[in-house]
Amino acid sequence: MAPPPSLVFSVRRSKPELVAPAKPTPHEFKPLSDIDDQEGLRFQIPVIQFYKKVPSMHGRDPAKVIKDAVARALVFYYPFAGRLREEAGRKLVVECTGEGIVFIEADVDVTLEQFGDALQPPFPGLEELIYDAPGSGGVLNSPLLLIQVTRLQCGGFIFGLRLNHTMSDAAGLVQFMSAVGEMARGASAPSIPPVWRRDLLNARDPPRVTRTHHEYDEVADTKGTIIPLDDMEHRSFFFGPTEFAALRRLLPPHLRTCSTFELLTACLWRCRTIALRPDPEEEVRVLCIVNARSRLQPPLPAGYYGNVFGFPVALSSAGTLCRNPLEYALDLVKGAKNSVDQEYMKSVADLMVSTGRRHFTVVRSYLVSDLTRAGFGDVDFGWGKAVYGGAAKGGVGAIPGVASFYIPFRNHKGEDGIVVPFCLPAAAMEIFVKELNSLLKEEHPLPSNKSSTFIISAL
Repeated sequence: MAPPPSLVFSVRRSKPELVAPAKPTPHEFKPLSDIDDQEGLRFQIPVIQFYKKVPSMHGRDPAKVIKDAVARALVFYYPFAGRLREEAGRKLVVECTGEGIVFIEADVDVTLEQFGDALQPPFPGLEELIYDAPGSGGVLNSPLLLIQVTRLQCGGFIFGLRLNHTMSDAAGLVQFMSAVGEMARGASAPSIPPVWRRDLLNARDPPRVTRTHHEYDEVADTKGTIIPLDDMEHRSFFFGPTEFAALRRLLPPHLRTCSTFELLTACLWRCRTIALRPDPEEEVRVLCIVNARSRLQPPLPAGYYGNVFGFPVALSSAGTLCRNPLEYALDLVKGAKNSVDQEYMKSVADLMVSTGRRHFTVVRSYLVSDLTRAGFGDVDFGWGKAVYGGAAKGGVGAIPGVASFYIPFRNHKGEDGIVVPFCLPAAAMEIFVKELNSLLKEEHPLPSNKSSTFIISAL
C-alpha cells in the first residue's frame, strides 16, 4: 500500500540555519578523489528516515538532540562543514571553512500512521520534508549537507537529509549518520574514526586507461530517447519471496542460484526497455552501481567515507534484449558486475582525468543502486531503528529519471523483501506494470491502477 494520495499536510518550518562544528576545526583545502568528482556525481541526493515515538525519550526534542549531535559529529567530519571549490582541470576541492551545514527544524500536523501501513517512496509532501532552502542547492560554493527534522503529532519524527553526492556514497553517508546517532546517544567520539585519504582513489601519473569503459561512452541522442521529464509517474514495487521464486522459475537450473540483485536488475532492465519501446536496433544499457570496497587490494582504511563504487555496464540491442528470455539479460548483468576490481577502479580514475571528468552515459541507459545492505534503517538517534530509512525517491541524479534504488523493506504480511521506487512516463509505466505481471504469472499481480500512486515532479 502506497501512502494515501489524499494525505495533505501543513509543515511549519523554522528559518534554516547553519550548524557549525562544536569546536574549532582546521582551515585547509582537501581535494576529492578522481572517483568522487566525476560529472555524474555532481548532484544532491535525498534520504529520508521515519522514527516512531519511544516512551523512554519522552520530553526529549529530536530536533534539539540531533542538532547538538550534528555539531559535535562535525568536529570529526569537519570537511562536511566546508564548501566545494573547482580548480584547474575541473578538480573539486573542499575548502574546510567551518561554516556548517543547513539545519531546519519543523512540525507537521499528521501522525506516522497517516502515511499508510507500508512506508515506501514516493512520499507525499517530500518537498516539504526535505526543504530546498534558498541558496543551498548548488554543487559549488554551497552547503554540502542539509538536514531537516520534522516532529510528528504522534511523538515520532522524520529525519530528512540531502547530500552533495561528490562527498560520499551510501556507505560513507551511513557512517556519518551513525556517528551523529552515537553522539546523540551520549558518545564523545564516533566508534569509527573518519578517514579522508581521497588520494588513494586518484588517477595514476601518467594516466593509463586499461579497461573498456562503455559506461562512459558519449552517445548522441539521435532519436530523442532521453526520457522526457514532463508527465513522469513515480511508483514503488515490492519484490518478496513469492516474486523472486516466480522469477527464478523462469531461469534454467544452472542460473537459479544467481543473486537477488542480478535477478532483479535483469528483470527490471528488460521490462523497462519493453515499456519505453526504443528502436529495436538501438543499443540499450544498464549500469550497475557496484561497491568496490571489498574488491580493493590493499583495502581502503576503515573509516574511509568517500565514493568507492563503479558503474559497470551491460549492453545489448533493444530488440535482442526484449526478444530473448530473462537469462540473456541475467548473463549480461552478471558479467558487468564481476568486472569491478582494483584495476577497474584505477582505470576509471585515469579516464576521468583524461576526459574532463565526463558523465556516465544516460542515453538509453538505466542505472540501479542496491541499498539493501547500506544500513540506513539501522541509524539510531536514541529513538531506535528507523521504520523506514533510505532513498527518498527514485529517478534522482544529475540526469533525472534514469536511476532506481533497491531498498530493504518488510511488507504488511511481515515478509522481508526489496522495494524499488521507479520513475517512468505515465504511458510507459502502464506497459511496464503489465510486462512485470506477465513475468510473475499474475499470481500476485501488481496494481495497474493509478489510485494508489502519488505523483511528484522529477527534480
